[in-house]
Amino acid sequence: MIIDDSSNELVDIRSISVNKNLPKNERIYDYIKQIKNPYRFKCGDIVITAKYSKTGPTIDECLHSIMN
Repeated sequence: MIIDDSSNELVDIRSISVNKNLPKNERIYDYIKQIKNPYRFKCGDIVITAKYSKTGPTIDECLHSIMN
């Protein structure tokens, strides 16, 4: 899958709304579906690029901690 991550195509995280009544796995799926690229998105005019170290937590672990 090719993701066009030019700043005009990035999703603004402020527009994301996840239903907290959904089960955890469905909340994660809903977030990913809306954000499209969890590693690169916008917050207003600021482009956010997330990078993880090889020894740090996985994206799954980070998302689980956010969604709890």
